[in-house]
Amino acid sequence: MKITFTRLTLALSSAVLLSLSATAQAEVDADAAKALAKKNDCFKCHAIDKTKKGPSYQKIAKKFKGKEEEGMKEMLKNITTAPKVKLEDGSEEEHKIIDTKDQAQIDNLLHWILAQ
Repeated sequence: MKITFTRLTLALSSAVLLSLSATAQAEVDADAAKALAKKNDCFKCHAIDKTKKGPSYQKIAKKFKGKEEEGMKEMLKNITTAPKVKLEDGSEEEHKIIDTKDQAQIDNLLHWILAQ
């Protein structure tokens, strides 16, 4: 079941990335992105402008500046498949999966992170 879900997620991710590249400059709803991040406890490990357990959103945005498609793909994988991620202290843990099936909300969150 997990393999099927992962394959479906990756296939969906590819389709989503194609549509995202066409709307990369789409307007971001910052309030909705922050609300989704708060609802999913993202701020437990991430902050906008400082390093916590995970990198700041500004650090993530800087890492993918000029490589937005790569950033969208990596972040989407992290929030939909729960891979092991390396934390700032060098330890590893599974990334939390976002609790929404609404692709528009996910896209908005990812664009918001890259806009930091």
